[in-house]
Amino acid sequence: MRLDQSHHWKLQFGEGIVLVLLGIAAVFVPFRMGIALLVWLLLIGGIAGLITTAIMRRAAGFLWSLLSAVLAIGLAAFVIAMPDLAFVGFPLLLMGFLVSEGVLTIMLALEHWRERAARWHWLLASGIVDLCLAVLIIVGLPATATWALGLILAVNLLFGGGAMIGMGLAARGEAGKARQ
Repeated sequence: MRLDQSHHWKLQFGEGIVLVLLGIAAVFVPFRMGIALLVWLLLIGGIAGLITTAIMRRAAGFLWSLLSAVLAIGLAAFVIAMPDLAFVGFPLLLMGFLVSEGVLTIMLALEHWRERAARWHWLLASGIVDLCLAVLIIVGLPATATWALGLILAVNLLFGGGAMIGMGLAARGEAGKARQ
């Protein structure tokens, strides 16, 4: 049995706020110190997602949410473990992350659509934006490598956070209707 997500709207909303704040921070990160800070932003976002997913383990899309959080944490851990390799290949790592994250988010949106969850389209839009950002990296390399990566990650975090806020507000509305 799936857990009604309206019980955990505050978690979704809170995770969305964390991601939006991380996205705003990523906009202002200069490239030279950017990779390290971007990796920490990615790690914090992944941990926030993992905590939320663990608490809502019976909710629709659990597997996709879990994979998304593990992907973010795994990429951050890889960059922390191999900083020299990551510095050279960060655009490609970020592109791979965005493609994977985009596919996972679209799968999560489809899972919510199947469960008839309100505002699943927020997740779908976020996944499509991630795929478009990956294409932007591919098309713009090597010129985008020095300036766009923080901005691209910022857009990813802002759209992902916005989707979570939208899902949380929709779940709050469902919880209010259930109480009446």
